[in-house]
Amino acid sequence: MPESEKTSRDRLLSAGKTLFGRLGYEQTSTAAIAREAGTSESQLVRYFGGKSGLLEAIFNQAWEGLNDDIRRHLAESEHGREAILRILGLVLEAFGRDHEMAFLFLFEGRRVRGNDVALSKGFLKFHELLRELIRRGQSDGSFRNDISADVLASALLGAGEGMMRDRMIGQRVGSSVVVYEDETIRRIFEAIVNGLAAQP
Repeated sequence: MPESEKTSRDRLLSAGKTLFGRLGYEQTSTAAIAREAGTSESQLVRYFGGKSGLLEAIFNQAWEGLNDDIRRHLAESEHGREAILRILGLVLEAFGRDHEMAFLFLFEGRRVRGNDVALSKGFLKFHELLRELIRRGQSDGSFRNDISADVLASALLGAGEGMMRDRMIGQRVGSSVVVYEDETIRRIFEAIVNGLAAQP
C-alpha cells in the first residue's frame, strides 16, 4: 500500500477516535471525520465501508494491543486470581493513558443495530480470554466451581466496567460523588474477586 494511502487511513482512525470520544458515535458525522482527517468521505468509505466500520476498526486496533498485554500477563501469573487483578490494572492504565479510548470502550463498545448487538472482534477475544482465565482459576482454586465461568466473567466484567463508567460520567458532568481514584476501583474489585474464591 502506498505511504499516502496508509497515512490517510491512519488519519481517519485517529480523527474517528478523537471525535467519537469527544462527541459520541451518533453525534459525529462522516463529513466531520473526513474534515478532521484532512481527507474525503469517499476515503472513509473506501477503507472502512462507513462510520460503523471505522468504529469497529478503532476498537479492533485498541483491543489488539491490550489483548497482547493481557496474554503476556496471564503467562506470568501464578493463579487465576492474580491474573484477573493484573488485567484490571492493565485496563485502568490503558484508560488512564487514553481517555478517548476509555470513553469509546465504556459507552460505544456495544452498538445496537436493529435486533443485533455489534461487538468488535477484539472485545470477543478479550471476553474469551477472561472466561479461559476463570476456568483456569476454577481449576487452581482461585474461583468457585458452583457458578459457571460465563456467569463469573459477566459479573467481573460488569463490576469493573460499571465502576469505570460511573467515574467517567462523574468526571464529564463535574460530580464529586462518583469521582474516585484507580486505587479505590482496585480495592473494590479485589474484594469482589476474593468473595468469588473457592469455598473451603
